[in-house]
Amino acid sequence: MAAVGIFCGCQKQEQAFQYNVDKFYDLEILRFDVPEFDQLTLQQKSLIYCLSEASLWGRDILFDQNGRYNLRIRRACEALYGNYPYDKNTDDFAAFERYLKRVWFSNGIHHHYSEDKFLPEFSQEWFVAACEKAGVQYDEAILPVMFDPAVMPKRTTQQDGVDLVAGSAGNYYGEGVTQAEAEAWYDAHKDNSEEPLWIGLNSQLVKNEKGEIEQRVYKVGGLYGEALEHVVFWLKEALKYAENDQQREVIEKLISYNETGDLKTFNEYCIAWVKDLDSRVDFVNGFTETYSDPLGITGTWEAMVNFKDLQATKRAQLISENAQWFEDHSTTDPKYKKEEVKGVSAKVITAAILAGDCYPSTPIGINLPNANWIRKAYGSKSVTIDNLMLAYTEAAKGSGFDEEFMIDEETRAREEQYGALCSNLHTDLHECVGHGSGKLMPGVTKDALKEHASTIEEARADLFGLYYLADPKLVELGLLPNEEAYKAGYYEQMMNGAMTQLKRVELGKDIEEAHMRNRQLIANWVLAHAKGEVEIVEREGKHYMQVNDYEGLRRLYGELLAEIQRITSEGDYAAAKEIVETYAVKVNQELHKEVLERFSKLNIAPYKGFVNPVYTAVKDKDGNITDVKIDFTEGYIDQHLRYSRDYSPLPSVN
Repeated sequence: MAAVGIFCGCQKQEQAFQYNVDKFYDLEILRFDVPEFDQLTLQQKSLIYCLSEASLWGRDILFDQNGRYNLRIRRACEALYGNYPYDKNTDDFAAFERYLKRVWFSNGIHHHYSEDKFLPEFSQEWFVAACEKAGVQYDEAILPVMFDPAVMPKRTTQQDGVDLVAGSAGNYYGEGVTQAEAEAWYDAHKDNSEEPLWIGLNSQLVKNEKGEIEQRVYKVGGLYGEALEHVVFWLKEALKYAENDQQREVIEKLISYNETGDLKTFNEYCIAWVKDLDSRVDFVNGFTETYSDPLGITGTWEAMVNFKDLQATKRAQLISENAQWFEDHSTTDPKYKKEEVKGVSAKVITAAILAGDCYPSTPIGINLPNANWIRKAYGSKSVTIDNLMLAYTEAAKGSGFDEEFMIDEETRAREEQYGALCSNLHTDLHECVGHGSGKLMPGVTKDALKEHASTIEEARADLFGLYYLADPKLVELGLLPNEEAYKAGYYEQMMNGAMTQLKRVELGKDIEEAHMRNRQLIANWVLAHAKGEVEIVEREGKHYMQVNDYEGLRRLYGELLAEIQRITSEGDYAAAKEIVETYAVKVNQELHKEVLERFSKLNIAPYKGFVNPVYTAVKDKDGNITDVKIDFTEGYIDQHLRYSRDYSPLPSVN
């Protein structure tokens, strides 16, 4: 069936929108537009307002999860920033301001992507003297955490041979808890029922006075209760504006879960959320992804409020409607395929507010829930966030990147014409059908691959998307205009996975972040197994990716997809460990050095994040909302200072 016009790229802007806001270190701050907000009903606008407030009240939680000293450090620095008694036009203060902006961006003192601790460019002596002069009180325990490179150097370590819990600065485990103790506790409390509870999703493991491991549950009246009380208040306000009974049930279940911490209620919330397909407004709110826990069990606070892009959703729905076809025709062994793909709902959304682990840096696609049994029985929701992808695209124009790293004019012209479209489609395929594909063999649990689970899962979804990006089915469905367009996506993946993503890694370091490991795993495995289909070549002293046989490259993607699905389905930890450590971790140092040198001449920030729009509820004399205004003028510093002033209920020590 044809779908003429669906393959159009990012939405066009009717008027100029200022995307770029700020740039510092390796970071660039952007704005995102919220198209069609003014076309929503008052009920929908009011719902977005209340859900946005519920999202922002979780900010302190993420800071504390990322490190037990983060709130103390952030508050001391913010107090000094607001009360600094000297001339601010000095190198020391400029360095201090950059450090504070970096702390805000990373929700703590470790880089948001590499997870290495970043050190101040001002001295400890300067900081201490400035705080004393400004009358700023602080806990002296923060000084070595801030200034000593040997103290808490890594937020989440995945280094082989290291105690992953004791060696990580993240606050998912109390002081003194070891990896062996945590794993033993989880093994003893594992739920092996057909509808298992996700034990550990919403709790911190600590040692009690007897030295025994116990949970501190995230809930009202428990750990992070001061923040969750506000979240619950605004969720209750949101109930007044629910679009339908199904959405009302979702919000009610989430309220109950936050109040009780009961994981059975969380499962009920996830099921209700998956079933809510008719609402225009949607949201994610709570302890969700587990990448930051070194054992991949406890969820990190994140939130996003969004509404459906009705026109662009037709693209994602076409993919979703054909999910069974994609499952049946993949390269994976039939015994690892789902006999019946259920409930893969897909849509393209407009983000309205970002919070927690979605802010300032944010994903461009989401597929939830994460529990395999819920996905199998009830399906999942997959979303692509179009207005954020548009912001990235618009902000990158004229950077010189394509001219520097793409091998020839033909490749650059193809990227110019089809690159954004392929990126959108690959994200749709990754989220809509990639994550939802395949099945686990009987007895295999979600945590079988341990610390390598996230890398393998992201590789599985990426490969599924890559394999089908080149399939004639996409042209048949009207999602691609011709059978040549996919080549833009194939070239970009190989170039980025093997080369250009290295701009995000410090020279001499290994790759640790799961998504980066996934991309390098795919590219390096393909290069190692290629027989002329694709290669890295040198021209005039510079290295480029060269694809000689795109159909052959697709075959290689298919072969790797089959193996990654086998590893996942069988829970083959040894094979996961070998393939990740062979292809995903170590970096070619000479190539890395060259990439960094070439990027340095372009002045492109490797990482980008956002400031949020500001929503203001207009009320009548009786307190009823009569309108919701949206404003895009708030700056990066002003926004974070306001958030710390207005949405910071947690004590500094939790």
